[in-house]
Amino acid sequence: MPTHSGRMPTLPPERTPLSSYEPHQVRGLAESFGTDPERYDRARPRYPDAMVEAIVAAAPGPDVVDVGTGTGIAARQFQAAGCTVLGVEVDPRMAAWARQRGLEVDVAAFEAWDPAGRTFDAVVAGQTWHWVDPVAGAAKAAQALRPGGRLAVFWNVDQPPPELGEAFAAVYRRVLPDSLASRRWTTTGSDGYAPLSTRAADGIRETVAFGEPEQWRFDWERSYTRDEWLDQLPTTGGHTLLPPAKSEEVLAGIGAAIDSVGGSFAMRYTAVVVTAARTGSG
Repeated sequence: MPTHSGRMPTLPPERTPLSSYEPHQVRGLAESFGTDPERYDRARPRYPDAMVEAIVAAAPGPDVVDVGTGTGIAARQFQAAGCTVLGVEVDPRMAAWARQRGLEVDVAAFEAWDPAGRTFDAVVAGQTWHWVDPVAGAAKAAQALRPGGRLAVFWNVDQPPPELGEAFAAVYRRVLPDSLASRRWTTTGSDGYAPLSTRAADGIRETVAFGEPEQWRFDWERSYTRDEWLDQLPTTGGHTLLPPAKSEEVLAGIGAAIDSVGGSFAMRYTAVVVTAARTGSG
């Protein structure tokens, strides 16, 4: 079972300086994940049960909107916890794949989505809120939530063993020296996602429709074989748009790094949640 490492009560209100890389403005990358929905669903990590249970317990009821539902990975976990889930997904290929497996999905960018008078107990987003404008997205969530409803956006932050993280970084520096991936493995712990968490909290505050955002963290772990890690790697940001030759070079280098530590490894994850409750009566 995943372990819950405790809740941090609030996020600091200082606004992080915006970099030149604003994920929600890079729609081409955001919409590139649907090239292989089957692989995406098979290979992407799930979320810790303790996190799902905490979000469900903090919501006033079971009606959930899953933003950027993709193939329905998070949605199915919330369904298993007793929720009724509506997915909102910008990519019609992902939406079709999820619908074939029984999930109700509206096809839209979340900022432009029309709740059509419907209200919900929770709006959640797994590994997708950085593709949403943080202010417009929070405002849309406020529109869709009942008073007391819960907005909860979360990311799995992966932390490989230090020697393997260094080897991964070396591969990206050699093959893709100017990429985000060439820097991500050198950031320790969950700090690499701090700018995303801060943007989410700032957007929530700016709507003036929620209580003070909180950050929750849930630690868990998963073992990967070489083939399992290489199966999921092409589904991650940046890899989906790589030319085939570059992709093959990265996969070969990462595979060699995993072989050098025995062909498998334990990946530590922290599920980082930014969450707030809807206030007011409308």
